[in-house]
Amino acid sequence: MARPSVKPLEVRALIEQQFIAVMQPADVLPSERNLAELFGVSRVTVRAALKLLEEDGLLRSAPGVGTFVAAPHLSKTPVLTSFSQDVRARGWTPGSRVLERRQAVADIAVAHDLGIEPGAHYYEVRRVRLADDVPLSVEQVQLPAALVPGLLEKPLDGSLYQVLADHYGIRVSRHDRRISAVNLDAATAELLGVPERSAALYVTQQGYDQHGRRIEHGKSLYRGDRYDFSTVTYAAGGRP
Repeated sequence: MARPSVKPLEVRALIEQQFIAVMQPADVLPSERNLAELFGVSRVTVRAALKLLEEDGLLRSAPGVGTFVAAPHLSKTPVLTSFSQDVRARGWTPGSRVLERRQAVADIAVAHDLGIEPGAHYYEVRRVRLADDVPLSVEQVQLPAALVPGLLEKPLDGSLYQVLADHYGIRVSRHDRRISAVNLDAATAELLGVPERSAALYVTQQGYDQHGRRIEHGKSLYRGDRYDFSTVTYAAGGRP
């Protein structure tokens, strides 16, 4: 008989301790019925506990398959931090694999994105971003060469923002972002180690430094199964 005093939060903790903590990503949990029998609670309570774990990114469910342990997830908050900072905050080790670094001449589109004159030089860096050596995103960043001379000779396998701060005194202080859902093409999926047409987040952003100068234009593809963005919104009229 179900124990009505046992709350979903308690069952959530039991599932996390007895199953999630000792299972691997993609391992399937016992059924709701089996969990209810194990903990002596109703299936309604188990379902509520599983929902809490899904909301926290610890579990994923698939119709006809069941509920399984989610891979570790990285969540981006509205606070402006670098990828490396976000990864370290989760207790992981950030890294990058540089795919391409080059200097080029800006056409009209690139000049518009970077706030420079057509014909001016810019740098472009394309990298796979890693967390504990697991690929999470593929990014392409363009920067005005005049603001960061010699950038391509600097170490780019870590935090680009740290390089900007250490070598150029530049601090990125604002991002204008646009986020959309896409499916990965075959080449990008291979770089990220996921099947072709896997869900991903496509993020374009303009970065501005502490002086209000446009310092970067970036395009990134993030794995949909390992990354999400959270945001805070307010009613018209500002914060309460």
